[in-house]
Amino acid sequence: MDDRMSCEKNSRIQYNNFHDRIQLVDWDNCMQERLQKLLAQAGYGSRRACEEFITAGRVRVNGQVAALGQKADLVLDKVTIDGKPLAAPEKLTYIALYKPRNIISSVDDEVGRKTVRDLIPETGHLYPVGRLDWDSEGLILMTNDGDLTNKLTHPRFGHKKEYRVLVARRPEPEQVQTWRRGVVLEDGYKTAPADVYVEAGAGKGAWLRVTMGEGRKRQIREIGSLLGLPVVRIVRVRIGTLMLGSLKPGEWRHLTEGEVAGLKGQTIEAFVSSYKGRTPRRSPKRNKK
Repeated sequence: MDDRMSCEKNSRIQYNNFHDRIQLVDWDNCMQERLQKLLAQAGYGSRRACEEFITAGRVRVNGQVAALGQKADLVLDKVTIDGKPLAAPEKLTYIALYKPRNIISSVDDEVGRKTVRDLIPETGHLYPVGRLDWDSEGLILMTNDGDLTNKLTHPRFGHKKEYRVLVARRPEPEQVQTWRRGVVLEDGYKTAPADVYVEAGAGKGAWLRVTMGEGRKRQIREIGSLLGLPVVRIVRVRIGTLMLGSLKPGEWRHLTEGEVAGLKGQTIEAFVSSYKGRTPRRSPKRNKK
């Protein structure tokens, strides 16, 4: 057994033929993972979301209520959530969806409204990354990759989101400058600086391009209202490095390997090295339900 394959803590003695010596191997800890990681890999959401399942007492290990920070091995331990056994990690799936207006950015809705999950007829866990309001539209990433979800949604990573925003009036230069600097909302919160410019006129109104790294609920609409620029329509066109492209409302497609690598922050060199020798994938067909 190679030294690199062994754990540092002592548990049982293992004879190492390669190095011709005795070493201590912690077999009980080698294959263990933190529960929130196992839940995320099984498609239950981001690690942060899965931590809430644990603190709420919904997760058990071998019949005992689990604690935050606890580890388990799915080969040796029985892990359940809400009484259901935790399945082996799913194959990671990444889908770009154009969410139409009047669709809920969720996997289910308590009053029975149509959700983004209803638009994708594929099995397995899929949940939205980058939520949009009921009356907004545009790009949403659907995935079961909890680690990527955390990376795209946690503020410390600084991933930008870009929107086309139709306002009912032509903005004055000072209104655009104020939006760029940050606006104090009704609850006293001052928004972070944003990249805002006028893209084109549209009758008495105008299309704006707004790029920002935060996303409070209905933030763009509230800013527009406070500045005297009523928002008529919002279309998200980018999440991090992922673009909406030519998708139409209700259409979706699987991400390419390059797009996934871009979202994960891999360099081009690392991506090429990872996939060297593989058969290139054809561009995925758009799907529409």
